[in-house]
Amino acid sequence: MNPLDDFLPRFNFSERHSIDICAPDSRIMNAVATWRNDDDPLVRSAIRLREMPTRLFGRARRQHLDLTDFTLLERQGDTALVYGLIGTFWQADYGLCDIPSTDAFLAPRHDDVCKLTLGFTVQPGSRNTHRLVTETRVLCVTERAARRFTPYWYLIRPVSSLIRRRMLATIRKQTETSSCQQRQAALP
Repeated sequence: MNPLDDFLPRFNFSERHSIDICAPDSRIMNAVATWRNDDDPLVRSAIRLREMPTRLFGRARRQHLDLTDFTLLERQGDTALVYGLIGTFWQADYGLCDIPSTDAFLAPRHDDVCKLTLGFTVQPGSRNTHRLVTETRVLCVTERAARRFTPYWYLIRPVSSLIRRRMLATIRKQTETSSCQQRQAALP
C-alpha cells in the first residue's frame, strides 16, 4: 500500500520518479530527510528564478522554498517518509498555510487552496539495490483552486520533474560507496 493514500487518496495531479541505489535503506532514508535544495546548484537556481518576482517587489520570504517548509506527516522507519504542504502555489509567494500537525493537514478545507503530499519510499530493488521512489500528489480543494493551479502545474511540471530526478541522483551519489558500485559492476 502506498503511504500517500493515508494523506491524499484523491488528487488531481501527480508525478512519480525512481532510482536504484546500492546502499542500505537507512542511509538512503536519512539522506532524503536531510536533503536541501542548496545541495544542487541547478535546483537552487531554479527555485531562485521561480521566486524572483517576489524578491523584485520586496515581498520575498526570508528563505527560499525547501523541504523544511513542508510538514513531516509520517515516517515509517526506513521505508517511507511523507511530507505535506498547503497553499496557493500559483501565487508568487506560494501562499503557504501553517500546518502545525498531521491532523491540521488532514482537516477538511473549503478555501481556494491546494494540498500537496511529497512521499518517498524505499523498496527492495534488484541485485543488492534498493529503489527510492518519490511521488508528488496535488489536490485542488475547490474548482476555483483547480482553475488557478492547472496552468501553473503545466508550466512548473518540467522543472519539478527535473528537480526530483536531480534530487534522486544526488541522494544516490551521497549514499552509494565505491565498493558497492564495484560489486554492482562485477555482477553479470
